[in-house]
Amino acid sequence: MKHGKPQIGLLGIMQELYDDMIPGITKHQENYAREIVKEFSDEVELIFPRAARNRQDIEEIVKKFNSDDLDGIMIVMLTYGPGQRIVRALQMNKLPILLANTQPVPSVTDEWNMDDLTYNQGIHGAQDTANAILRTYKRTCPIVSGDWRSEKFKYYIVDWAKAAQTASELKKMKVAIFGRMEGMGDITTDDSAFLRKIGPQVCYEDIGQIYRNMENISQQEIDKQIEVDYQNFIIDPKLKKENHEYAVRLQLGFKKLMLEKGYSGFTAYFNVFKGDGRFKQIPMLAASNLMAEGYGYAAEGDSITCSLVAAGHVLEENAHFTEMYAMDFEKDSMLMSHMGEGNWKIAKKVELRDRELGIGNLDNPPTTVFMAKPGDATLVSLVPLWGEKYRLVISYGEILETMEVPFIEMPYFHFKPSTGVYECNDNWLRNGGTHHQVLHLGDLRRRWKFLCEILDIEYVEV
Repeated sequence: MKHGKPQIGLLGIMQELYDDMIPGITKHQENYAREIVKEFSDEVELIFPRAARNRQDIEEIVKKFNSDDLDGIMIVMLTYGPGQRIVRALQMNKLPILLANTQPVPSVTDEWNMDDLTYNQGIHGAQDTANAILRTYKRTCPIVSGDWRSEKFKYYIVDWAKAAQTASELKKMKVAIFGRMEGMGDITTDDSAFLRKIGPQVCYEDIGQIYRNMENISQQEIDKQIEVDYQNFIIDPKLKKENHEYAVRLQLGFKKLMLEKGYSGFTAYFNVFKGDGRFKQIPMLAASNLMAEGYGYAAEGDSITCSLVAAGHVLEENAHFTEMYAMDFEKDSMLMSHMGEGNWKIAKKVELRDRELGIGNLDNPPTTVFMAKPGDATLVSLVPLWGEKYRLVISYGEILETMEVPFIEMPYFHFKPSTGVYECNDNWLRNGGTHHQVLHLGDLRRRWKFLCEILDIEYVEV
């Protein structure tokens, strides 16, 4: 699944009186705004229609950004602009906003004249505008000050833009659920509250649709996917061709449903496949390959974490579904794993094994086995509390470089929290952190925190 670049409206504010002082200043500052657009073009699509020189301009531009369903609005002061002019536009606005406090050139020099002072005097306009934002919304918005060409400034805005895009995608998202494990408490929530607060629609599907899709998959489609698997994986010589073909047929059956109904992900309880009576395997390979293609996934009917994985793919490519399997006090880490599903895009190398699995009580499901690449990592849990109250629990740490464990036949690795295994787990449990999680390679804390601010949910780091 491809989501493209975030689409962010650039609201460049100035005022008309400067045109009398400096003829051509509007064109001059619009060119500056277009230079900002160009600077960010590799990662963010900034949309700048024209300078907003009065209240009517501001309201028209903000209304157009909303009607075009952009992901967010970045406000830049092209000169000073009175803060009250933005109030009505803010009241009508439904998009997340960011205030970028910057100016055309980074330094004041002894060569400056009054024109240069006017071109670069946005800071006090930013102060007036920030005050208007605070008093209108009764809370502030993300604010960044700095040179618009600097990496620090750029990374901040890119992180916010990706969070804004993720919030927008969550509102459009649908996930399919095939059964739910009875008694598993932390995966349950009010689906309507989840839709209202977080965004995704949870759709309960009949597993028979997957079987019907499988019947219509051609041998040519299967052969093509098996070729892809041979390119991506080290194939276990003990893996029977018919088992591999069946796993691929199952994968393509799920993908067909995703495409036909516009789903961003799926979650399935393993007993559904045995209970139906027509399936030979549970979908280990389907889960792993579809996650690697950008779909959300979680096990056991966990629509919350399935949605979180799908959201994670928008925030940064290659979100991975996992859980804390066991603690290792000597390594000060947790062994991360699950039943056999995992996004192998985070791996150093990947094997596809013929694997005996008692869970599900069906034939051996071909399973991807890998360890994640060592380095910084972010572990995320979305906690359903009550009503429309949700909390995001995050642990930042590192994936350790460890020896392979030959008898673990599923994705696995050691995650060492920056706060240590004792403190992390104590606070994870105190905050209701769930037993299913999303993992990213790298430090994604700021993006997740921005997303929490946009969704108006609690952010807790442990």
